[in-house]
Amino acid sequence: MRDVTLSDIERLEADALESSDAFQMDEDTFRAFYDRTARVLWAYLSRLTGDRHLADDLLQETYYRFLRAKVSCETEAHRRNYLFRIATNLVHDGRRRVASRGFVSQEEFVEPASDSHIEDRAQRRADLARAMSQMKPRERAMLWLAYGQGSTHREIADALGLKSTSIKLLLFRARRKLAALLREEVPGSKSGD
Repeated sequence: MRDVTLSDIERLEADALESSDAFQMDEDTFRAFYDRTARVLWAYLSRLTGDRHLADDLLQETYYRFLRAKVSCETEAHRRNYLFRIATNLVHDGRRRVASRGFVSQEEFVEPASDSHIEDRAQRRADLARAMSQMKPRERAMLWLAYGQGSTHREIADALGLKSTSIKLLLFRARRKLAALLREEVPGSKSGD
């Protein structure tokens, strides 16, 4: 994960002054916000794209667009949801531009296991990665936000641009689909809901 440097912030500030866009935050406020959200946002982008290097690039672009936006955020939660919304839109835009190439890789980078417990955990992670790669991007994003980040239905709706009333049903369907895909991965398991 790349960090935004002071020179990056100065460049953004100069760009903002040129285009008469003012920052919504001062440097200290932004740095604190970045420290609280960067790892979580990077993990989200990495899961959505399946590419750690692309997640690095999208992370920087997300913060750049966040700083350039003329949106007033009243609360920390609103600011965080807006940040995730920008990130989600960047991933969707990337998929539209490169429709022929999938972002999700089929390989999971797992360290060599020396213990059966570690091997089992690595196998579960690989199975989960394969199952998630077979799901739609919106389903992956919803599952990650709900269970990886602990977001509420309203936060998921805000981040993905959906109605909050539909999240419960969509999340239920995504979980059911993931469970079915995981059952297919495990030899000898019984299918059924």
